[in-house]
Amino acid sequence: AEDIKIGHTVFAMPFALFAMALAQAHTGAALTWGKAGLIVACMVLARTFAMSANRLVDARLDAANPRTAGRAIPAGRLGRGVYAAALVACGAGFVVAAAAFLRWGNPWPGILAVPVLALLGAYPYLKRFTSLCHFYLGLALAVAPACAWVAVSGRIDPPPLVMGVAVLLWTAGFDILYATADFEHDRRSGLHSVPARLGIGPALWVARACHAASALALAAVGLTAPALGWAYLAAVGLAAAILVAEHRLVRASDLSRLGLAFFTLNGLVSLTVGVAGILDTVF
Repeated sequence: AEDIKIGHTVFAMPFALFAMALAQAHTGAALTWGKAGLIVACMVLARTFAMSANRLVDARLDAANPRTAGRAIPAGRLGRGVYAAALVACGAGFVVAAAAFLRWGNPWPGILAVPVLALLGAYPYLKRFTSLCHFYLGLALAVAPACAWVAVSGRIDPPPLVMGVAVLLWTAGFDILYATADFEHDRRSGLHSVPARLGIGPALWVARACHAASALALAAVGLTAPALGWAYLAAVGLAAAILVAEHRLVRASDLSRLGLAFFTLNGLVSLTVGVAGILDTVF
């Protein structure tokens, strides 16, 4: 659980559940406990698949990085076979769970399951080729609300697309912040990231721009979905304030509070927007 970072599920899960609830209100599609349970199962399985792929692909790089050398594979606590088994089991479980939406006459989750797994599994390779890897990670998380919407309604509409843009930019912003911790290692190892390419100071400004644009996109979700009202917009305002606080914690000369900025505050952002969006939609 430590290496798979179960706690990081807090980043994407609230948006998937928000999109699930909003899809019912926006399209009139039926949302059953069975559908909701399958969506949660798909989220957990997809994330575990992605993290297992990440640990397998990056095992050699993790061993060379003091920050990650204590992870299970480089430290010798677990072998590659354990992660390979988790990868196969979770990938197969995800495909089966997605295909189960045929019970409600919706073939799209099953059709999209393998392409989604391919998208998730490709992420670890990106840092070897491009500093845009942060935005690819954002795309990987952005498919969560879109897929939840399709799973409920069998179609795609503007709200999950706008929400996906918000999630993409928000994720890219906090991943750029996170990458500042590996600035020196990435440059020595020839790995690509925005901090390694531009330096920590300019990278922080890119992260700020991403988060500012993300806040605007979150507000725009409310404009595309009549079911959302002032309560949701107030939550977006609170989330924007949390993002401002996050960037006040991290400076090029002082990364000591990076952990608080990366995990705690971004977890609050997703929970604030997701919970408020669900409540505003339902009530």
